[in-house]
Amino acid sequence: MLLLLLCTAALVSQTAARYTANWTSLDARPLPAWYDQAKVGIFVHWGVFSVPGFDSEWFWWHWQGQQPPDPKCVSYMRSNYPPGFSYAEFAPQFRAQFFNPGEWADIFKASGAKYVVLTAKHHEGFTNWASPYSWNWNSVDTGPHRDLVGDLADAVRNRSLHYGLYNSLYEWFNPLYLADKKNGFKTQNFVMQKLLPELYNMVVRYKPELIWSDGDWEAPDTYWNSTQFLAWLYNDSPVKDTIVTNDRWGAGCACKHGGYFNCEDKYTPGQLPKHKWEKCTSVDKLSWGYRRNMRLIELMDLPSIIKDMVRTVALGGNYLLNVGPTSDGVIPPVFEERLRGVGAWLDVNGEAIYASKPWRVQTENSTGQQPIWYTSKGTTVYAIMVTKPSESIVKLLVPKTSPTTKVTYLGNPKALPWSPVGPSSGLIVLLPQLPYSPGEAWVLKLENVH
Repeated sequence: MLLLLLCTAALVSQTAARYTANWTSLDARPLPAWYDQAKVGIFVHWGVFSVPGFDSEWFWWHWQGQQPPDPKCVSYMRSNYPPGFSYAEFAPQFRAQFFNPGEWADIFKASGAKYVVLTAKHHEGFTNWASPYSWNWNSVDTGPHRDLVGDLADAVRNRSLHYGLYNSLYEWFNPLYLADKKNGFKTQNFVMQKLLPELYNMVVRYKPELIWSDGDWEAPDTYWNSTQFLAWLYNDSPVKDTIVTNDRWGAGCACKHGGYFNCEDKYTPGQLPKHKWEKCTSVDKLSWGYRRNMRLIELMDLPSIIKDMVRTVALGGNYLLNVGPTSDGVIPPVFEERLRGVGAWLDVNGEAIYASKPWRVQTENSTGQQPIWYTSKGTTVYAIMVTKPSESIVKLLVPKTSPTTKVTYLGNPKALPWSPVGPSSGLIVLLPQLPYSPGEAWVLKLENVH
């Protein structure tokens, strides 16, 4: 009876534990388990910037913000739009007339991704939902006249995928923000009147399971009131038990504070990080938003995506792959083809990816060709070959075998013959004729090794 009371008290204490508004407390929060198990997500950059479809999602800034302006953007506007045309005039052309959230969600499901992150608001300040704090600069008041965030939320969740939202803290041309910036961020009018009310409203309304924060680098976290917001998010919000956050909450926070670490766009560590991390990257190597003039050579091909994803997961990361839909609401077929290709590879090899853990050794290069990457689940180790071996054998020097070691390759349960390399570790596996792989990568499953 005493043991039962102690266990009950411990459970109540754990449930009642609250996080305080400082990084020491917030950083101690355990990451909800679903995120590390998911491994693969889809990023979607969509907004008014999809209308010009030129340069990148930073088009407005490159055209009218930075000094001097990007001459390519200036020339593009001069050649295609009348004098005096403003960026705001693109918004009514952001119509999303072909947007079918069910079709999008089907593509995301077919990609093998377990979560989806949509831009709720990028640096341009336009919200893809009816934010009460973004009057006439949102997708319900103008443009599509639709709640894009809500429509996609329903479709994604109906397919048992987790749903996250990207939100930019800063807005390039918001007068309140510019005034705070001019004051050296000693005032917080933008934060108190726009940013925080909008964030609270977004969380309560859509209950995202992930907030992908961005646009933090110009001001410290004390300006953004980041720790106060995160304390509410973790303690009292409707998603307090499931919400996952990244590390972009103020200048200097990246790779130091928050939930998982992004560190920087397309971050690729050289060795296993000590903290959970995510690599975000884009099929279009030159942009996150849709570009009408993109060329095939500027896109990641499927083998490159698979290789990148495998490396990321082997090093303990999640892989967030971005596509940029058109302003009409279409995911370009070339992006869809890439996503479905990833899904086809994961259909066969996902066992080595989902819910896997980094192994004691993440990679080896005993063949002299491309490295072999390792993931693990208990005493089962997966050796992922990201190029087709030139010979019918593959030598693995790192695994330590046992009399009960069994080797197969994913997609075929038939045991493969193998022999030890040395008395303490290593094995040589005789490979069959390997079948076609959509990502030009194959996985050996090694059972009862260490």
